[in-house]
Amino acid sequence: MSQSPFRHLYTRRQIIRTGAAAAAFTLTSQLWRAQAQSKEITIGFIYVGPKDDFGWNQAHAEANVALSSLDWVKTVEEESVPETVAVEESMRAMIEQDGATVLFPTSFGYYDPHVLKVAREYPEVQFFHAGGLYIEGVHPENVGTYFGYLDEGHYINGVLAGSMTKSNRLGFIAAKPIPLVLRNINSFTLGAKSVNPDITTQLIFTGDWALPVKEAEAANSMADQGIDVLTCHVDSPKIVIETAERRGLMSCGHNTSQAALAPNGYLTGAEYDWTSVYTQFAEDIQAGKTLMNGGIPHLIRGGIKEKFIKTSPWGSAASDEAKQAGEAALAQLQAGSLVIYKGPLKDNTGKEVIPAGVEYGQRAIELESMDYLVEGVIGSTSS
Repeated sequence: MSQSPFRHLYTRRQIIRTGAAAAAFTLTSQLWRAQAQSKEITIGFIYVGPKDDFGWNQAHAEANVALSSLDWVKTVEEESVPETVAVEESMRAMIEQDGATVLFPTSFGYYDPHVLKVAREYPEVQFFHAGGLYIEGVHPENVGTYFGYLDEGHYINGVLAGSMTKSNRLGFIAAKPIPLVLRNINSFTLGAKSVNPDITTQLIFTGDWALPVKEAEAANSMADQGIDVLTCHVDSPKIVIETAERRGLMSCGHNTSQAALAPNGYLTGAEYDWTSVYTQFAEDIQAGKTLMNGGIPHLIRGGIKEKFIKTSPWGSAASDEAKQAGEAALAQLQAGSLVIYKGPLKDNTGKEVIPAGVEYGQRAIELESMDYLVEGVIGSTSS
């Protein structure tokens, strides 16, 4: 695990909770004014795990590095911050001590209540959260939420997996049955079925975002069952991908590229393109746009077309036929002409979830509250 450059923050947090907080706030106000005059922006990033996890946290950390290369941006970061009041202290420290005027607390559990609480304390600071659902009139106006339709990348993963499987049995290891995760599982399965209607996707939920032992057990169990392509939705796919490689299975990545972990079996991966997203945010803020003046929307979503999502380069394990199928689907997503969710569509209990003639585009609110698994997935949302 890499060492955080903010090991001293616990001392700083203690300072903030003492009478020194008033003096710190005065200093912070001066820093904000200086930033406004110089057009320099100080941005803080907070990660729930290590920033070298080959997954969710690394994807954001890599974008942070790219953003910090801009001469008018200063970034600060802290890794391995739990989804507790600890993140509130981290946010206050970045504001009070570092003069951050923009924060990206990147983990799902940070949003409610922690981001919402601290945002009310600092109405001049902008808080952008990955994955939260902003509610107009309820949440503070200095809070924005953004996310990428990673399920488009998982759809491409499914196309490659469905093209390459010999057993017609795919495996998906996931953390929790929340809508964002279910959407990736379902899109992966629908992508696979688009090229191979006979596939099934065996699903195992581990119960949390980072449980390496359970992830390894799930991957080995799937290999023992004859499943020949694995993918996942956990914070760090490292264990799943390495286990698949060791057992001679093919794999598809999640969050960032894991190609280096599986030189023999990697097909492709669903990646966030946070560098593109964060650079756009920074440029908008430097131009004077804010959440508070309406220049930046409170709810932002994007997929492959909007450069929020990208796919890993095709792996050496992918056949020419599989690559062609992947490229065709990718071109449709880039053009905005591929609708993943359209009727008639049944869940894996036989219930119709989308009637014939109905299509849900990626921005459909119905997809934000997904609570089902599509036909072809073996598993349950209560697993």
